[in-house]
Order: sequence, then structure tokens, then C-alpha cells
Amino acid sequence: MKHIALPALLALAACTAAPPPEAAPPPVEEITPEPPAATRILSQDAAHRLRNNGGMTLQWIAWDRRGDVEVTVDANGVWHLSGSQSAQDGSGRVSVEGVVTEIGADYSLLDGRVTITDTPDAGRRCTADKVWRFGVTQGRQYWRLREFEWCDDLTDYVDIYF
Repeated sequence: MKHIALPALLALAACTAAPPPEAAPPPVEEITPEPPAATRILSQDAAHRLRNNGGMTLQWIAWDRRGDVEVTVDANGVWHLSGSQSAQDGSGRVSVEGVVTEIGADYSLLDGRVTITDTPDAGRRCTADKVWRFGVTQGRQYWRLREFEWCDDLTDYVDIYF
């Protein structure tokens, strides 16, 4: 039997030894989302009108029977808006919801979602999350969504009344 030199034995032992234990993974930090900044109010009159609004409509559903819009203000001064209108026969609905980021004399910005379903045609579904601009034009008594053809090339008039 041949004798293997000590350095060769040590080299072989190093190849067969168990690998060193892996270090424990670093702890996962919980990420707390930043709360939205307080709503920027550039016009107290417009803010008052929005807070005390007269409901909302989508022309495909009805002009004369408005849906409800609720505006709340949280402890951080963030305005939240949620509203909807439904057709009397049960089909057709529009809803808006989100955070009002800014209120100017003739506009407001809503960071949130607009959804239209089953109107003017059954099966239609439009929904998008983004910053939406509602504006008052030509002395009207409502804020109108300023993106008219944002879904499937139909012109949708989403109005919030004051």
C-alpha cells in the first residue's frame, strides 16, 4: 500500500469536508408606504363646493337622476372622493374613487380610478387608474372629466355637480 503524503491528505480532506454554514439572510425590512400629502387647496370656495357637491352623472345613464359623491378629509388633510351612478334598470354604472390632490378655482385633480360598465352597451368595461383632471368650463355648474375619449373612442361626460 502506498503512503500518501500529509499535504495531499489535507487537500483531499478539504474537498470532502462539509461546506461552511450559510450566513442567515438579512432581516426583511417592512416598507411602510408614505401617506399621501395633504390636498393642496388653492381656492377655498371651490373646496367648499366640492365638499358639498350635488352628485354626479354620466350622460349614458341619466342627466336628471344623479348618483352620490362623498368627500371626506382625513386627519392628515387628505381629501378622499368616492362616487357612483347606476342606471335605474340595473345595467350601467359609473364610479370614481381616489385622493383629491389639488383643488383650484376651476379644476380639481383626482389620483384614482374611473370605471364605466355596461353603458351605453352591455358588456362595455372601461377602467383606468391615473391622475384625472375635472374642470369647470363656460360657467357650467359642474366639474367635467377633461378626458372624453379615454376608453374605446366613445365620448364619456362624467360630471360632478356643485
